[in-house]
Amino acid sequence: MPAGSDSEVAGVYPVSAVARRLGIPTATLRSWNQRYRIGPARDRTGAHRLYTDADVARLEHMVALIRGGASPAGAAAATRDRQVAPGDHRALVAAVFAADTVGTTDLLAANLREHGVATTWDVLCRPAFAEVVAIQERSGGCIDVEHLLSWCVKSVLHRRYPPPAGVDPGVVLACTAGERHTLPLEVLRAALAERDRPAVMLGADVPSSAVADAVARRAAPARVLLWSQQSSTAAVAAVRAAANAGAEVFGAGPGWVAAGLSGEVRVLTDLAAAVDVLS
Repeated sequence: MPAGSDSEVAGVYPVSAVARRLGIPTATLRSWNQRYRIGPARDRTGAHRLYTDADVARLEHMVALIRGGASPAGAAAATRDRQVAPGDHRALVAAVFAADTVGTTDLLAANLREHGVATTWDVLCRPAFAEVVAIQERSGGCIDVEHLLSWCVKSVLHRRYPPPAGVDPGVVLACTAGERHTLPLEVLRAALAERDRPAVMLGADVPSSAVADAVARRAAPARVLLWSQQSSTAAVAAVRAAANAGAEVFGAGPGWVAAGLSGEVRVLTDLAAAVDVLS
């Protein structure tokens, strides 16, 4: 965003942008800052005392409490110096079962601001998905809940870590042919963006020839990560196609191990390892 606009610039926000985001008047925000010390610190430098991500997270919590019936003073007392606790997956599960997309995405966004991609994924999202799956196994149904949670995670990741403009990414992320589980790659793309390492995301069910074409389009030698969720989609052909096109190739996902193909491709076993290698 251009400097001086009412939109986010380098992780800080003018009061007008925060007011629009929260749906409350700017005068109210200024009053809360003066009366309750919720917002920019008084000793913070800068002519306009811009709001940080942490300030916005606290205000989101305060607004939620007020809308739930708390007084402004009580909400401020509960919010002041509050940190978003990592791993509150039960609150996330409750929100998504209630089809509360605003509450779900707000909780995800607050955790991303406070704790980053890897921690949010490992201690919040993965346990939430595991609980949804456990409920499916006990009671049946709930496939819609799993899909909604996936959509909310992707939505927040795209909003917070958009694709970089004017950059030729040296990393290509793709699901193998027949593989449709894209969420792990979305998380990896965001984690790489968090480190200022752009990646091009090809998405689900990518033919081996398309992976090779994506490698050939890169100006410099590419690194390719191929995701396989199950053994039936672990394809050596995709590995060889990317390698023959000049790429350094990695696999990720349980499919490679289940198919016994870890000797055919270097398999990265967790998010942290993938981010370290690719960045």
